[in-house]
Amino acid sequence: MNPPPADIGMPLTEVDTPALLVDLDAFEYNVKKLSEEVMASGLRLRPHAKTHKCAVIGQQQIAHGAVGLCCQKVSEAEAMVNGGIADVLISNQVVGTKKINRLMSIAKRATISVCVDDANNVADLSAAAVSFGVDLNVLVEIDVMRGRCGVEPGEPAVALAKLVCESPGLRFAGLQSYHGGAQHIREHHDRAAAIQGAIEASQTTKRLLEEAGLDCETVTGAGTGSYEFESQSGVYTELQCGSYVFMDADYGRNLNVSGDYVSHFRNSLFIYSTVMSVPNRRRAICDAGLKSIAFDSGMPLVVDEMGVSYDRPSDEHGTLTVSEDNHPLRLGEKIKLIPGHCDPTVNLHDWYVGIRAERVEALWPIVARGALW
Repeated sequence: MNPPPADIGMPLTEVDTPALLVDLDAFEYNVKKLSEEVMASGLRLRPHAKTHKCAVIGQQQIAHGAVGLCCQKVSEAEAMVNGGIADVLISNQVVGTKKINRLMSIAKRATISVCVDDANNVADLSAAAVSFGVDLNVLVEIDVMRGRCGVEPGEPAVALAKLVCESPGLRFAGLQSYHGGAQHIREHHDRAAAIQGAIEASQTTKRLLEEAGLDCETVTGAGTGSYEFESQSGVYTELQCGSYVFMDADYGRNLNVSGDYVSHFRNSLFIYSTVMSVPNRRRAICDAGLKSIAFDSGMPLVVDEMGVSYDRPSDEHGTLTVSEDNHPLRLGEKIKLIPGHCDPTVNLHDWYVGIRAERVEALWPIVARGALW
């Protein structure tokens, strides 16, 4: 891990760049707002740590009422458990002897759950759980029209759940029902329609499980772009929102029920970058490129610089275009950028620099950076 790009108490203008900034006022607003909404609905909140990869942030979410965290990889879960998180759902399949054994080692230290969609994987998990002497919570993942992981809803899911119940060392804990593709559907009514399909698939599967005598205590899923629909469904019991803590440029393109771009949450995550070259009045170059920002969801937005757009990245550079009626950016000037996609942007950095009132208040290590296995 590299040393942090700032010191506690330092003015924002002295923070080295590129740096990953967190506006603490906006961040705390987001954490509190979703927690209050979910608790008012009577559901459980299990935020997704793949967004922030930071045990300090996870602890703050739990302090505000979250029951635990989601992770997407075994190594990510291990980093959270090492950071004091006692309850983690790996909302993904874990396949292969090395990964499964590592999973069981973590399950001896914390409450761990995992998802399955294959009978052979169930057998492998069962054998390892018996060998390690652990009881592992297992959720059957159903494919809710995402076309990614998941067994078919209905009878195929019931058959797999029965197999879990019959397998030593495993405990059937419910359904994983997450429609990731719906999170960035722009029109509010189109997102609602997509999630309605997931709700119906989950409802049918839960009913069939109960008719087969299986207790489906948890139906977990939902994300920042859709949780309002799952929370009103009467089917979901747990919500897995992740990006709400930070938001990004892509979420900013989603329309709300009124047909505008005003979100429930505030942008709290920024890339801080220095203007390193000003070749002419229409172009400037900053020091944040492919190695500090993710571009899978488009270009970052330039904050508080009217007439300036981020147009092209390279490894260590970002090209900024300045409109004709704007003065050029100054050499050495520092700017804030809102990344297009927060999750993979975070994975490029070692530290969060927490800012309040233009001064560094917190430095948080991104302990699960690069935890890809």
